Amino acid sequence: MISLSATFGVLGILIIFLRYSFWRKKYSQLMPGKKPSFCNVFGDLIKIWTAKDVSLGVMSFLLKEAELFHREKLFCVWAAYVPFVIFFRADVLKELLTNNALNDKSWAYEWIKPVLGKGLITRTYEKSKARRKVLSLCFHPGILKSFLPVFSDEAQKLVNCLQKETENDFTYISEPISLCVVDINCETIFGITIDALGNKKLERPQSVTSAADIFMSKIISPWHWVDIVFRNTRLGKEFHYHCDMLQEDTRKMIEEKKRQYLTKEKYTGGRKCKAMMEMLLDGNKLADAEIDEELETFARVGHINTAASVRWALYLIGLYPDVQAKLHEELDEVFEKDLQRPVTEEDLRQLRYLDCVLKESSRLYPTVSLFARQANEDTKISGYTIPKGASCVAFLYCLHRDPEVFPDPEKFDPNRFLPENKLSIPDYAFLPFSVGPRSCMGFKYAEMLSKTIVTQMLRNFTLQSLDKRDEIKAILTPTLHPNIPIRIKIRSRFDRNIS
Repeated sequence: MISLSATFGVLGILIIFLRYSFWRKKYSQLMPGKKPSFCNVFGDLIKIWTAKDVSLGVMSFLLKEAELFHREKLFCVWAAYVPFVIFFRADVLKELLTNNALNDKSWAYEWIKPVLGKGLITRTYEKSKARRKVLSLCFHPGILKSFLPVFSDEAQKLVNCLQKETENDFTYISEPISLCVVDINCETIFGITIDALGNKKLERPQSVTSAADIFMSKIISPWHWVDIVFRNTRLGKEFHYHCDMLQEDTRKMIEEKKRQYLTKEKYTGGRKCKAMMEMLLDGNKLADAEIDEELETFARVGHINTAASVRWALYLIGLYPDVQAKLHEELDEVFEKDLQRPVTEEDLRQLRYLDCVLKESSRLYPTVSLFARQANEDTKISGYTIPKGASCVAFLYCLHRDPEVFPDPEKFDPNRFLPENKLSIPDYAFLPFSVGPRSCMGFKYAEMLSKTIVTQMLRNFTLQSLDKRDEIKAILTPTLHPNIPIRIKIRSRFDRNIS
């Protein structure tokens, strides 16, 4: 098996070499960025590998290149003779995201399918169009409103779980948030109650995160691009172990819900909401296998992105006492210090400053900081020809730090998103959920869920983040996450003096 893997590995490298002359002639001479050399097999990857911390090397390299080519608004990166065009300014991203020749996801999404599933996010544009229409009913405003009692109750369970942490010096906040989001997703997507937070069931959150991290390692390691080689490496085996765990976990929930459905144990109004799976089964517009694929993707993407969004928001709120004080004031006006009342849709509408805070958090730490499209034909963007087959990468982490749009871009300033200020933000300059025909279908669900969890936390607690922003570095994986665990000191609001 090892010799077979080596053979395929060599063949893969030869194919990459053969592609080199084509891409160089058609592509590289016109693009901003270092031109590839035939002798430099690994291209720009060398700069990433030689960084002190390889996990931070990707972000550091891309930010430096973006600064160098700020005027050009895009640049080309080479990985083993394979080019990626990086877009990081609003006007060129508008061209990218409104061009019908660029609606398909990059070929690299094939590698992430075992992690995110075979749903909309990894499907071709043509295959996704019909499904989007059917799936949109799961995110109708009335349906989202019916989910709110689940959001509120589970967020209150998170608060109850964290009450005991108020006596500790600090809490690693990521784990309880992830488990809370898993519980909410299982209830709203599958109609299954698992109480991951109460039982400390960590398998799914850990497997999604671990598999996503390994995916990024694969991207920057060309010898892992040949699947039969990757599967026989330590990383490959670990990757597929986590993916198999995710598959088994999701399969069990789907089978249990189908059993309930077929035996008429349907939604009768006794539970807080009707689950997405029941809606799709009732609608009878998708085959069972298609429903399974989409729900699998909803659950995995919804978990990692929403948990990351809440984590970054709480971290920033805990760093800035003035912002937190304004939030406490707003929450007290809306809830009148009633800690028991569930969160309602009207409550969320009134929390306007919280909305600004969450948007500013998403500006600084967009949970999906990179996404990629593939050119289906030669396409002109910003005066450059993007050849058919090229991968075009939207670099949102850099987009959201454009000093021409966001002055003093590293400053955490929620006032940027006040009604009188956000009008100055150009279209396509702030894209936390992308835009257009491949945008995130569940963005309203994610916004409502994030807002509810943060609301419940701040109604009850005062937070103090113990790690300064220059100590927390953002790592690029399919979801942006910190290089070290985030530590937050949690104190009951009945004792407002953080000591």
